[in-house]
Amino acid sequence: MMNLMINGIDAMKDLDGARELASKAQKALDARILVSVSDTGVGLPVQQADQIFKAFFTTKPQGTGMGLSISRSIVESHGGRLWAADDTPRGANLYFTLPTKAEVKE
Repeated sequence: MMNLMINGIDAMKDLDGARELASKAQKALDARILVSVSDTGVGLPVQQADQIFKAFFTTKPQGTGMGLSISRSIVESHGGRLWAADDTPRGANLYFTLPTKAEVKE
């Protein structure tokens, strides 16, 4: 969650005008929780939207390209899913789901 919020803040830091970072959690289907982090920043790179979760891919001059890859790995290791969507007219939305009940592994 912190990485998603930091990415949103970074995406807005050089913009003029109103800046908004929002997070929201709600019940989803199948005993899951849906969390979203939205910003009014520069948005997702259209030609590279499918690559932002790949290790070492970055859109930041000082980025390592590890944050979203690690975030997705953590979410998936807990039985969830992490994805992104562009926002109109500007900004990005990142979403993840997690189960609300732990599975007992034998």
